[in-house]
Amino acid sequence: MSKVFLFLKKLDFKKHHALYVMALPAVLVLLIFAYIPMFGLIMAFQDLNIAKGIFGSDFVGLKNFQFLFTTTDAWVITRNTVCYNVVFIFLNMFFAVLLSILLNEIHSKILAKTLQTQFIMPYFLSMTVVSIIVYSMLSLNNGYLNRMLMALGYNKINWYMVPKYWPFILVAVNLWKGVGYQAVVYLASISGISEEYYEVAVLEGASKFQQALYITLPHLKAIITIMLILSIGGIFRADFGLFYTVPQNSGPLYPVTDVIDTYIYRSLTTLNNAGMATAAGLYQSIVGFILVLAANKLVTKVSPENAMF
Repeated sequence: MSKVFLFLKKLDFKKHHALYVMALPAVLVLLIFAYIPMFGLIMAFQDLNIAKGIFGSDFVGLKNFQFLFTTTDAWVITRNTVCYNVVFIFLNMFFAVLLSILLNEIHSKILAKTLQTQFIMPYFLSMTVVSIIVYSMLSLNNGYLNRMLMALGYNKINWYMVPKYWPFILVAVNLWKGVGYQAVVYLASISGISEEYYEVAVLEGASKFQQALYITLPHLKAIITIMLILSIGGIFRADFGLFYTVPQNSGPLYPVTDVIDTYIYRSLTTLNNAGMATAAGLYQSIVGFILVLAANKLVTKVSPENAMF
């Protein structure tokens, strides 16, 4: 109790009451939308009956998890979720760093700001808008790509019925939408690098490539590490809009577009199985948490100064 009292005393509500009042809305939002819903995790261990409610439904132990992992869908959705996210993480990081270095070389402020705005704009588009843009490109009868194919003498492709093209389409859409935002984050870090490093490098005869390799990249190591750790933590979570809205929820594409998040949604809306959906969500959270700890532990071993905690 004495430790609790000392902790409350350090908070000093009277002295910092204005700051606590300003923080209160954020704390309430976090409490209502992040912590209180955690009580719903009990559904992962129940055969949920809506009429009986959470506290009246029968407990089934780990049967929801057993059913989830014994279905053929478990391997498909886990494989798709992990593989796509691994590709997204490293491709986005590579192109974002490359783009930030190129933008940093533009000396015209007007041109630089214009290009930054254009590259970051897709990030703020909703996936509904993105899906419409993609559909305008891939529509069977009126899509731009099919028109180009027909103009070149090839047959039209029913893109929404052929799975083999979609891994490339989804990767391209993800890059187009997300790389600009990451590039601006890296660019902000680059802008903090002292110009003296580059001036000395020029005097020593270093090329632009050598400057980027030996000056820019080492200074970006900390922010790259932090973003990598955070990304690894979300490797079992997929962008629902990207995998559900963009492919138009097309059944023939499920083998390459179905991920854990879309599977949870279908479990709720089609199968009416809230227990299994909750089990899948809990599975995501636990694995993601373990991955964050593992990634941070690895960084601590290799480069302790860049670890998050």
